Amino acid sequence: MSITQQYLLDLHRARAHGTPHPPAPGRHDLAVLRAVVRLLRRRAS
Repeated sequence: MSITQQYLLDLHRARAHGTPHPPAPGRHDLAVLRAVVRLLRRRAS
């Protein structure tokens, strides 16, 4: 199953259960990468 198919399945389940929908895949990747880089820089200094 691809990431897109899993996302659509999760979206369908969320709507069926009345829960908030999950974020789109890859939406927060850049923010996570920046946070990891900051953490590594703090540990290095």
